[in-house]
Amino acid sequence: MTDTTQGAMPPFHLAFPVHSLAAARAFYGDLLGCPEGRSSPEWVDFNFYGHQIVAHLSPDEAGHRATNAVDGDAVPVRHFGVVLSMQQWDALADKLKGAGTKFVIEPHIRFKGEVGEQATMFFLDPSGNAVEIKAFANMASLFAK
Repeated sequence: MTDTTQGAMPPFHLAFPVHSLAAARAFYGDLLGCPEGRSSPEWVDFNFYGHQIVAHLSPDEAGHRATNAVDGDAVPVRHFGVVLSMQQWDALADKLKGAGTKFVIEPHIRFKGEVGEQATMFFLDPSGNAVEIKAFANMASLFAK
């Protein structure tokens, strides 16, 4: 659902478990470039491309555990991410490759030639939480069937 009064989607909020706030700061803040917001000894906010994500210290809950098949890939069931422009996606893929990021699913085009064709990549944060970054050449196909 979009906020038609302002013509843009409202930001989402997501809280997720991590084993270390220092590692979360290094990953989300330093590597992904997400500015830090409020924090406490048990959690830290990040601006994830205009959305509020919150890393909560909870070592026993962190990480993904299951996958489902999607267009030939074993996609982590529990994951979150963002949809970027193709230019932003390409730049981030290059940055992550340059930093030696180990991908769960290498950057590639999924559903090639089909409705919903998209660029996608999956990687894990230091706590094992799966993150997906995707992009569409045609953003209108984001919800296309």
